[in-house]
Amino acid sequence: MTVPAIASPRSAPSSDDRTGPDHPYWLRVAREVADDLATDAVAREQAGKAPVDEVSRLREAGLLTPPAPAESGGSGGGGWDWTAALAVVREIAAADGAIGQLLGSHYFLAGSARFFGGPAPAARIEERSAADQWCWGGGFARQEPTPTLTSSPGGLVLNGRQDYTTGVLAADRLAVRVVRADTGAPLAVAVDAHRPGVVIDAAADTFGRRLAAGGSVEFDDVPVAADEVLGPLLADEDLLPPRTALASPVAHLVSVQVLLGTAEGTLAEAREYSRTGPTPLHPAWPVGSPHDPQVLTTYGELTVLVRSASALADQALGAVQDALTLGDELSHDAYAEAAALVTMAETAASRAAQESTARALDIVGPRAASARLGFDRFWRNARTHTLYEPLGHQLRDIGDYFLNGAQPPFALPA
Repeated sequence: MTVPAIASPRSAPSSDDRTGPDHPYWLRVAREVADDLATDAVAREQAGKAPVDEVSRLREAGLLTPPAPAESGGSGGGGWDWTAALAVVREIAAADGAIGQLLGSHYFLAGSARFFGGPAPAARIEERSAADQWCWGGGFARQEPTPTLTSSPGGLVLNGRQDYTTGVLAADRLAVRVVRADTGAPLAVAVDAHRPGVVIDAAADTFGRRLAAGGSVEFDDVPVAADEVLGPLLADEDLLPPRTALASPVAHLVSVQVLLGTAEGTLAEAREYSRTGPTPLHPAWPVGSPHDPQVLTTYGELTVLVRSASALADQALGAVQDALTLGDELSHDAYAEAAALVTMAETAASRAAQESTARALDIVGPRAASARLGFDRFWRNARTHTLYEPLGHQLRDIGDYFLNGAQPPFALPA
């Protein structure tokens, strides 16, 4: 399909050339791309091909630009920060949940040097990534086995395997968790996905998130330059500097937006069908008739559920934005509150996505079983996503924070 012509962010209009395109500009671009993705979402999802064309659409729109704080003078200008990037993820996820997942993971990985390496290396990586519109894949979640980084006479060498992670089938750069062979210390590294010795396995067999470009990576004596080591991945909150600790809530905020976008996209598509198709429980009622009390009640319940999760997500985003602004001045209590709010938001968004994607099938009725309509993709994407962050674990962490003041553990999603 022809990709619509969308202005490059480097030439986009702005009221302030110093800050670059503003938040509304990025949201407008995201909506144009989302509308484009929505036109063939069912056919693409059912084909299940690696999302090369989809990534090209994001690239041509400039949406692969990493988010950067305004004070950094970074890649996208002052209007392209985490608030704007997360809004973009939600728009894309509403049209295509798997591509929203891919894009959200890309943003976090592309900006990971800011958490693990500090401002100077982050600015360098972000500028190069924005200029070349790199797509990032990989992940920092604890996995077994973990690739090993070894010192050799010629420099650092990476060997081993990283199991299923998002974005690797379409990646230009890989950001992965490794351990030092001599000390066992965990590190974050970023390497060229096309470098000799990098072998990407496309044999990922999932029932959902088929277009998230997930796969596994083998590293066979892959050279790693010193400036490609982003920094340590310690799990002890007491030893983490504030900028590193914030990697966890930011990464989980990405998950929140993917889940909310999926829920909103489900309800929007079900509503469109309800307005143009026969009422499933009472086919004799006219098209679009607002008379079916069961359908209306279900829409009401799901709307409240999604809007409530969205409001909690806004609170969490505000707390994280304040924490990012404080930087090294961030207190332990402020971090704990931000992390707990994100965990609450992710729990609420997970429930909203699971409820919406399951109960939308009941609203549509037996026709929802039609592969042609593709309503099942919403449920499969949401359910696959939530398997990685079990609700029981999150609720336990929230309860521990409420009762004992224990901050949620530092954990990076898969």
